[in-house]
Amino acid sequence: MTIELLLLVAIFLLGAAALIGFFLTKTEGFGRFTTSTFLILLVLVISSLLYSAGMLESQVMANVLFAVFGFAGGLFTSKTGN
Repeated sequence: MTIELLLLVAIFLLGAAALIGFFLTKTEGFGRFTTSTFLILLVLVISSLLYSAGMLESQVMANVLFAVFGFAGGLFTSKTGN
């Protein structure tokens, strides 16, 4: 097995464990936070797999990470300004 294949398998297993853990620990139903958290996890796993496979450039991956962190930061900030 090459190092690239091992990296892909490791990212896949880590992402699958994160998604399984998400579904095991979430409450019933899909609200605002649950859906957003699921989408963040899914985007991170898919983009990480594509980047490690060489299908995404580093600039695109950086943009994905900035978008994910910005979305996650905006998700948990208060709308009232407190």
